[in-house]
Amino acid sequence: MSDIFQTIFLGIVQGASEFLPISSSGHLIIIPQFFGWEDSGLYFDVSLHFGTLLAVLGYFWRDWIDIFRSAFCRERLSICDNENGYSRKTLWILAVATIPGVLAGFFLEELVETLFRHQLFVAFNLFFWGAVLFFVDKYSLRKRKFQEIGFADGILIGLSQALAIIPGTSRSGITMTAGLARGLGRVEAAKFSFLMMAPIIFGASLLKIGDFVSHFDFSILLGIVFSAVSGIVAIKFLLEFVKNVNYQIFFWYRTMVAVIIMFFYFF
Repeated sequence: MSDIFQTIFLGIVQGASEFLPISSSGHLIIIPQFFGWEDSGLYFDVSLHFGTLLAVLGYFWRDWIDIFRSAFCRERLSICDNENGYSRKTLWILAVATIPGVLAGFFLEELVETLFRHQLFVAFNLFFWGAVLFFVDKYSLRKRKFQEIGFADGILIGLSQALAIIPGTSRSGITMTAGLARGLGRVEAAKFSFLMMAPIIFGASLLKIGDFVSHFDFSILLGIVFSAVSGIVAIKFLLEFVKNVNYQIFFWYRTMVAVIIMFFYFF
């Protein structure tokens, strides 16, 4: 990606759309096609995802300290727990939740690079998984707190994250949907979704570290910086937004984008 403006623009889009349930990968595929920009491929997507990794680590840095402190605490169980709802098992639940996404990325990378990046496929996933989020958010109980999350929740939400490798699905959207389906509150589902992103994005960055280094330049550095900044803004916005408002607005946005994609594809 040689054009600095394009890189910064896509970095901002990546940071915002990674944490809002609207599919960052879908936007990174469709936007360059709309503007006639060259698709830089999966390695560039991973570069910008590194910016969102910095965002989730930066925003939740206190939480990560509590999570690791509780995981390796040698005192009584009640002392190891903390006011944020993290216990000895939280780190290991997040680790378990990461495994399906890692396996999906390893075995399906070639399909993601080719078939899964088709415009109509992205449009379908934007609408379909947006509709699933709409109905799950509307009819779920949303009574369970963060401290009630167990290994069964981690496994099921982790399995849903494996689907996020498909562009248009949305990693945050599908995992929030799974969290809501398990009875978590809107804020709790979003927070768990954000925390479990860190290891999977870190792993994806490691897998592509060779391509990342070979293509690295100043414009990509800017993209990472703007991705991180917009990601922090998006996290803060969503956690405040869903305290009093539902997720339905994101379904309507996804539907609108899907319709626009199909219109430009056919006409």
